[in-house]
Amino acid sequence: TAYMIITKIGHCCLVLEEAGVKIMTDPGSFTAGEQEKVTGLDAIIITHEHQDHFHVESVQALLAGNLGAIVITNATVGKLLAERGIAHVQVGDGESTEVKGVLIEGFGTEHAPVYETMGRVENTGYMIAEKFYFPGDNFHVPRKKVDILALPVAGPWMKTGEAVGFAKKIQARIAFGVHDAIIQPFFRGHVGTVLSRFVPEMVYVSLADGETREF
Repeated sequence: TAYMIITKIGHCCLVLEEAGVKIMTDPGSFTAGEQEKVTGLDAIIITHEHQDHFHVESVQALLAGNLGAIVITNATVGKLLAERGIAHVQVGDGESTEVKGVLIEGFGTEHAPVYETMGRVENTGYMIAEKFYFPGDNFHVPRKKVDILALPVAGPWMKTGEAVGFAKKIQARIAFGVHDAIIQPFFRGHVGTVLSRFVPEMVYVSLADGETREF
């Protein structure tokens, strides 16, 4: 079996290597300074406009250092990119594209609620290569089997029980935590303890910032 190689830069910024194709997700402000060093990228995927997922200066630096890389995102982020003269491929809910034969599909429309009267930005979860699901800041369940799940584990819009509930619904073979910049590193293992107790059929791994693993 061909493995997907995943490197966690930090928070929600990942580098995926699948069938010779190299893709980055959500280069945000929390990982600025590290993410711009990545080379050989074919695509950059952005789930939504919040600054911890979309740092426009990093995107500009990445495109300068990765000639030929394309940006894949939804209409809302697309408008912000267009204002800076950055081209993109629009993939929203129910839409898809291919990057050198690797399928990218969009699922979901809204960011998870932070507070009842607070507006919800457009958030698109992305399925990559029909096996890896990266939801952004949302617990939208895609209409497809997920093998590898990037599981949000902390944030101002969620609690641990929601991560457990989402993992139960998705039923992935293996998952690792993302959206965890606000968790002290020594506490990240606690999430894994809770998940292994309530979702024992799913393997959960805690990826350290900068760590690479085969999935």
